[in-house]
Amino acid sequence: MNCPKRIAILGSTGSIGTQTLNVVRHHRDRFSVEVLCAGSNAELLINQALEFDPNAVVIADESKYTTVQQALAHTDVKVFAGRQSMVDIMDMSSIDVVVAAIVGFAGLEPTLRAIERGKTIALANKETMVVAGHIVTRAAERHGAAILPVDSEHSAIFQCLMGNAQQKPDKLILTASGGPFRGRTRDDLANVALADALHHPNWSMGRKVTIDSATLMNKGLEVIEAHWLFGVEASHIEVLVHPQSVVHSMVQYADGAILAQLGVPTMETPIMFALSFPDRLPTHLPKLDFATCSQLTFEQPDRQTFRCLDLAYSALARGGNAPCALNAANEVAVQRFIDGRLKFLEIADFVEKVIDRCNFIASPTLLDLIETDKQIRTV
Repeated sequence: MNCPKRIAILGSTGSIGTQTLNVVRHHRDRFSVEVLCAGSNAELLINQALEFDPNAVVIADESKYTTVQQALAHTDVKVFAGRQSMVDIMDMSSIDVVVAAIVGFAGLEPTLRAIERGKTIALANKETMVVAGHIVTRAAERHGAAILPVDSEHSAIFQCLMGNAQQKPDKLILTASGGPFRGRTRDDLANVALADALHHPNWSMGRKVTIDSATLMNKGLEVIEAHWLFGVEASHIEVLVHPQSVVHSMVQYADGAILAQLGVPTMETPIMFALSFPDRLPTHLPKLDFATCSQLTFEQPDRQTFRCLDLAYSALARGGNAPCALNAANEVAVQRFIDGRLKFLEIADFVEKVIDRCNFIASPTLLDLIETDKQIRTV
């Protein structure tokens, strides 16, 4: 039997990270945990390290280093701290697969370092592609690093493209649940509370991603990511609202045939597929039962109410550092909504205003993108 794949998880204490570890629990013969990286949740990182016995852990919040180090002093686990350590630990030759699950711009540099070291990337951090798709794709090609999508939509497209390498897709169809506010008008949303935005009908995700789902920014970011992952122009990427979240995405070919990937709404399935590729492992999760699936419906998104989707399409069309500015402005706006400093509908207004004021760079370097991100966050 082959040795287990050795996994590093960037963002092990977040939603994707914890679900990845649950996949490992059910397939310990196939996967082992080599590195765990977390932002500031020292308590959960310690518990994960005690359970999975990694070679090393990194806590980005340097003030938590002593807490983690002392809690793991009786083990052989190496403990590091700081954002740069999270980047540098990707140099370890013992890592086979990196699960890039840090939310936001913070995931870019460690993911890019892992790509430069030729690691296989299980990509859950869509912002990496949104911000620096041109840099990331070139680096992956240059260093022979495979990028396997973890987002359910991009995993679905990847699976629909398998076996059709000679057939260029005519259209990618990304499905969206519509979030908690599907069918609501702008008047309805004028004073919605944070708790309402976090009440997603189908998916269990972190706060930032859940709010992005409510604004449809999440789907806009996925459009940009799909462009870079699959080399398809924005005019051939369509978004459809599918409230049941059973059809995870579709690919249409020139002859009109459409291939779709279906399954129950859980992130553990695409995580497991990315980790085990090209194999498919038996699942510990419930399987889709068409006898109990009464209806599958599709509708056009309400672009007037949920303006973030079009803002993302516009940023992709403009190119350069515009998607980076879009992402940073959205991260700031979402945090302000969480803090009670912006209303829900003001998120799109804020993003649009900030992007318009950003210095445009047509062919940005990585340093340009880092500077763009910093510039936006000072607004």
